[in-house]
Amino acid sequence: MPKDFRATTLERAVGRQLAGWRNERKLSLTEAGQRVGFSSAKLSMMENAVQPSAPVDVMALGYVYKVPTPEWQAVLLRAQHAERVRASTLNNALNFDPAADFANLVFEASRMCAFTTDLVPAVLQTPRYTNAAMQNDDPVRIVRLAMVREAWATRLNGKDPLVVQVVFPESVLRQVIGGPRAMKAQLLHLMEISEHPTVSVQVVPHSAGAYPAMGSPFTLLDFPHRQHNDVAYLETFIKAEYVEDPVLTEQCAQRFTSLQQLALAPGESLELIAEAAAEPSCTGVR
Repeated sequence: MPKDFRATTLERAVGRQLAGWRNERKLSLTEAGQRVGFSSAKLSMMENAVQPSAPVDVMALGYVYKVPTPEWQAVLLRAQHAERVRASTLNNALNFDPAADFANLVFEASRMCAFTTDLVPAVLQTPRYTNAAMQNDDPVRIVRLAMVREAWATRLNGKDPLVVQVVFPESVLRQVIGGPRAMKAQLLHLMEISEHPTVSVQVVPHSAGAYPAMGSPFTLLDFPHRQHNDVAYLETFIKAEYVEDPVLTEQCAQRFTSLQQLALAPGESLELIAEAAAEPSCTGVR
């Protein structure tokens, strides 16, 4: 075990399960250790995830505790996966960063479905709006967002334009980012670009109440090649992530469809954006 070992959340979950098995059988660490041939210290470290739980040890405990086969097999699979993740240095070696790669996917995709909760979707932001929204963020992220906008812009009027469908709550229109002038320019840009035949902008009004995927922004990309699965892109200020499991991307697609059904139609959304652009908070008039 490396001196700098830090248990993953999965390894900690495995440890809790092992402790649960022992406690259900009302065995002390010493008694359980004697039955399986471990020292009580080793068993304690496994249960508390102070050291990894080797799959063979998990199997031995499942056998000694007489845990039902499906149950110990499930925990065994988790331990095996945790072991593979820890042993693999592939991600570090490749240094693959989805946030840095995202602009490439935007350039390759045939359709983008973006749901945001607190900002205008990245592809529809003006540079001034982006700079104001990210003023306390990593400068590299601002550059990457600019690359995403450019990847979309290069295709906007091309032979194979990217279809862009976005949904966001009405609160995005009321949050003044960068001051009244910058926000009004952003809203006017939204109004202009929403009239493009490949762009659909829909707003979820305040009156809708709770809505699907509330608080969970995501972007879903479709691709023209059938060998390429849909990809969901999730990003926070800490990290970005691609989700490629078809079951999970289908859940994203279903949520997005539900959002579109709940949101105002594109024409009504355009009217709401125009109203927000005319409000005192955007005109600067008090």
